[in-house]
Amino acid sequence: MGLIVASAIALVLILEGLLPFLDPGAWRRMFERALQMTDAQIRLVGLASLVAGVAVLLVFGP
Repeated sequence: MGLIVASAIALVLILEGLLPFLDPGAWRRMFERALQMTDAQIRLVGLASLVAGVAVLLVFGP
């Protein structure tokens, strides 16, 4: 189980690193927009991400 968690964290880090590596300008613009968002908007994005992640796990998970 520890190997699965470590692999999942590694995959998240790889995916999170792609945009700043490939297009740092787009990454910077994205964060500038995020700074202008309200807490409620940020929470909604977080909730959508959580729901999408759970859906992917349910469809493709073990």
